[in-house]
Amino acid sequence: LRALSSDSPLPPPPFPRPGAVKPRVSCSRELELKTTLRELVIYIVFLTDLCLLTFGMVSTDMYYLNKAMSQLFLEPSSSEDNRSGFRSIGSRADFWRFAEGPLLDGLYWDKWYNNMTLTLQNNNSHIYYENLLLGGAQIRQLKVRNNTCSIYPYFHTFLEDCYSEYRYRAEDRSDFGLRNESEWKYTSASSLSPWYWGSMGLYSSGGYMFTLPKSKQESVEKLVFLRQNSWLTRGTRVVFIDFSTYNANINLFCIIKLVVEFPATGGALTSSHIYSVKLLRYVTYYDYFLASCEIAFCLFIITFIIQEAIKIVKLKKEYFRSAWNWLDLLLLLVSILAIAFNIYRTVEVSLLMEELLSDAHVYPDFYFLAFWQVLYNNMIAVNIFFAWIKIFKYVSFNKTMTQLSSTLSRCAKDITGFAIMFFIIFFAYAQLGYLVFGSQVEEFSTFQNCIFTQFRIVLGDFNFETIEAANRILGPIYFITFVFFVFFILLNMFLAIINDTYSEVKADFEVIPSQELQIGDLFRQSCKKALVKLKLKKPEVDTNPADESLESKEFSATKRKDISKLSNGDSADEKRKVANASLRAAPSQGYVAVFVCSRLFRYTAELAKELNNTNAKLRRIMKSMQQLKDTSGKTAQ
Repeated sequence: LRALSSDSPLPPPPFPRPGAVKPRVSCSRELELKTTLRELVIYIVFLTDLCLLTFGMVSTDMYYLNKAMSQLFLEPSSSEDNRSGFRSIGSRADFWRFAEGPLLDGLYWDKWYNNMTLTLQNNNSHIYYENLLLGGAQIRQLKVRNNTCSIYPYFHTFLEDCYSEYRYRAEDRSDFGLRNESEWKYTSASSLSPWYWGSMGLYSSGGYMFTLPKSKQESVEKLVFLRQNSWLTRGTRVVFIDFSTYNANINLFCIIKLVVEFPATGGALTSSHIYSVKLLRYVTYYDYFLASCEIAFCLFIITFIIQEAIKIVKLKKEYFRSAWNWLDLLLLLVSILAIAFNIYRTVEVSLLMEELLSDAHVYPDFYFLAFWQVLYNNMIAVNIFFAWIKIFKYVSFNKTMTQLSSTLSRCAKDITGFAIMFFIIFFAYAQLGYLVFGSQVEEFSTFQNCIFTQFRIVLGDFNFETIEAANRILGPIYFITFVFFVFFILLNMFLAIINDTYSEVKADFEVIPSQELQIGDLFRQSCKKALVKLKLKKPEVDTNPADESLESKEFSATKRKDISKLSNGDSADEKRKVANASLRAAPSQGYVAVFVCSRLFRYTAELAKELNNTNAKLRRIMKSMQQLKDTSGKTAQ
């Protein structure tokens, strides 16, 4: 109170000085912002190049080509063919019915829609009359040996054969059947061929395989012969159907893999993979433009590597204490891997393309090339994801982004404690659902499915009737209690933690607003200077520093006198009048915006609140001192 009533200078209020247009910043701060703005512009150019590169690899034609192949081979053409469709395969007999019917009808297009016979060049089939079938289709199976599982002694008299689920060590590689052709002999796979991860196991790339002839009639005879001679046995665990097409209209390869698994439980499980990839990259002018984008991308990565190396040498251990630096390293690592995959795929395509297409009667294994192309696409997708996340590094100089980052950092401990409690309850319910419904409901058949199913319950995407039918007592109890504890209590606690923290951070920023130059202000200043240099805008006339200093002194003196009046116990209305008078006392050359007035009012209100709190504390102290005095007087008596 004594300091407020004296003539000593007051600390600057939390609002811009009237008449001032440009915020005052230190040279180091302005240099830092200019460096950040320069890095942001360079990074935007890099991100634009990466986006062009990424979206140049995919197109809507890929989706429509995949959809066309899926409708042809996976979905039945009419209700009468439901039993012969690929998705309806449930046994070995259904497999042969599909292979001899819809599969061959989709592979061989030798007639026009009016049943007019087509003249095929080199006996090549064109699926949908547009997609050239490359070579022939290959059918491959994997088997397990007999007596690869244990039979309980009581059942030895009833069971003689036992075929376990598929394992690489239990795989059967011996010749069987007629033993005169490749389909009866095991063929080892190439060391570079990728294995297949199916629903029931991880399958190797070898097996008993054969290629369908170029003629449809010969293919029918081949399949009938294999069916009659029991090519599929009890030990068969999976059958692969592979073929590839090329569409010259859109320069796309389509690699199709149809998989039928025969688990040890009996029955059959179907799955499919259809990849539309662009293996021949540089054909049109736009492709060469993308090649230039790839070169620019490599140059950007080399530049960023040099920059990060210089930072590591300069900062040493301090460099690794920043999360943004770790994100930069991760982005560089993913980019280097993507470049390596791209180079390897391009070299392999150029080396293997001519070899794969040399014999029209042999299956060309483009699945290997498609695998690397899809892997490269995935690496680029992850790369561009982290590239977009890195933008937060530059926009963190913005006030709004600072509030959001401060909110997350301030509530990190509370969220960590909440997460522990949340996942304890969440995994407890997942274990309960797996044990109670796992044998009857597909969504709970595995523990991983239980976790995903519970997230779907939280989002409202769940069929309650399935668990109710599985267990009429525990089903409703599980569902109701899970929704109550997780959705209504835990999720609302999570939102309350974030909302409460954000309110505190926002209040702090309002009470003590930042006077530092924002990167947006620097960007606007740079744009104004550019417009002035281009003579598109007149230069602004700066005020005289001496006049500014005089105005500042007059305003400070006026405000100090007004605040000294506030210390004499004036009412709130009188304090607002004084605040308005201080605004009117500002020099006529400048002006005070509306938001400056609001900040001034908040400042005076906070000051009045602090004064009231101080007066209340003084009263309590005086009262305590009086009580101590009375107590000491009674003791003396």
